[in-house]
Formats: sequence, structure tokens, C-alpha cells
Amino acid sequence: MSLESAESLVATTALKVGKNRTESRAKAARKRRFAVLGARVLLLVALLTAWEVMARTKTIDPFNFSMPSKIWDQIAQWTMHGTTQGSLGEQVWYTLYEALIGWGVGVSAGVVLGIVLGRVPFLADVFGPYIKVLNAVPRIVLAPIFLIWFGLGPASKVASAVVLVFFPVFFNAFQGAREVDRNLVSNARILGASNRRVTLQVVVPSATSWIFTSLHVSFGFALIGAIVGEFIGAEKGIGLLVAQSQGTFNSAGVYAAMVILAVVALLAEGLLTFLEKRLFRWKPAARGGER
Repeated sequence: MSLESAESLVATTALKVGKNRTESRAKAARKRRFAVLGARVLLLVALLTAWEVMARTKTIDPFNFSMPSKIWDQIAQWTMHGTTQGSLGEQVWYTLYEALIGWGVGVSAGVVLGIVLGRVPFLADVFGPYIKVLNAVPRIVLAPIFLIWFGLGPASKVASAVVLVFFPVFFNAFQGAREVDRNLVSNARILGASNRRVTLQVVVPSATSWIFTSLHVSFGFALIGAIVGEFIGAEKGIGLLVAQSQGTFNSAGVYAAMVILAVVALLAEGLLTFLEKRLFRWKPAARGGER
């Protein structure tokens, strides 16, 4: 066998081995995903079944704790017959509308101010103490003040969402701007990049992963802000359904509203995860059980 034939055989064998390894890893990854999904479903079914059984056997008080079957009946009733404020879809959209606007405003303000203060130490030193003081204030207690300022409309709920979203996004953007590789900044400056181009083309892309980390948490905060504002006083929304159900001692209604809110939050989380994967396709995939 000639040297060229031997080298060709080795190369072909290496390609086959590599292909087999890739296929086996993909197969193992699929099996793991199915196993995780199955375990999640089984856990949920077990918890719901235990809850239903304990409520029906009076192990727990069904008046206070309700039961999954009654919660499902409440959701079905709202879906088919609507609520006292209108259709269920209208209530969900009202809350989602407030949360989305508050989230957008809070994220925009947090990203801009975080990067600016991360890039300008003088401004960070000036505004730092004030931001820390505001962050120390329990922001949920601001909801009644916003209700007085802006009334029962969506503006008071948007304001509550903004103050809850702003700080986690701001601190992540600030830290991301501070953690930029100094060698990248120095190289950009050597090539003649201005401060503006360094910020837009080096700092912002480097801080993006930090910012996306906060987005997952911040949308949940936006929903919390909208719900709390609606619970205190509103014309429509899921928070108002919770308040009315609580006022009539309808525990199934309270849990039903929580389930609806959880579904909305999970859908939003799934969308953010999809966008993050699309934007960060260049990042190496996690190995094994790491995420």
C-alpha cells in the first residue's frame, strides 16, 4: 500500500469516527432532553394528584387550599363566560400590556444608564450613592404612591413595573461595562476608534451577555409590578381578578389567576431564551448537565 493510500485511509477512518461520535452525542442529548421532560411531567402530575387527594380527603382544608379540579373549572368558566370586567383574554392582555411597557422602559433606562456610568467613572462616583439608596427602598411600597399620582389606569402599573425592572438591568449593564476586556479597548483605541465607537462596537457587545442574564429575571419583575399595582387598585387585569377572588373568599379564583400568570411568564421566558440562543449562537454549547 502506498503512502498516499495509507494517508487517505487514515483520514477516512478519522472522519467516520468523528461522525459516529457526533451522532452518539446528539442521540445522548436527545435522550437526556426526553428524560428531563418526562421527569418534569411526572413531578407535576404527582404534585397535582397529591394536592387533589389531600383536599378531597380533607387532609388539607379544601376551602382555603382549593384543589386542582376546581382551579381548572374556574379557568374554564373564565375562558368560556368571561369575568365581571370582560373576557379573560382582555384581562391577560391588559396586564401583559402594562408589564411589556414597564419592562421596555425599565430595560432601556437600565441599559443606557448602566453602560454610561460604567464607562464614565466620574458619573458613577456622583450618582452611585443615590442609586444605592433608591435600590435599598422596598420598591413594592411605591405602588400605592404611583396609584395616587397616576390613578387607576395603566400608568400607575407601568411605573411600578419600571422601578422593579430598572435596578437589576442597571447593575448588570454597569458590571458588564466594567468587565470589558481592557486589551480589546486598548486595541480599538490604537486603531483610532473614538470613545463613541469603543462604546458601541466593543463595550455594548461585550456587555450583552450580562444584560440578557438580567432580562430573564426582569420580565418576571415587570409582571409582579403590574400585578401588585392592579391588586391595589385597577379597572382590569389579572391582579384585579386576584383581588376580587380574595375578597369573595374564592381560593380557586386566586390560584387560577396565578396559574394564568405563570403560563404568561413561562411563554415570555421561552421567547427570551429563544432570542438569546439566536443572538449567541457563537458561544460553545454547555457540556453534560451544565447550562
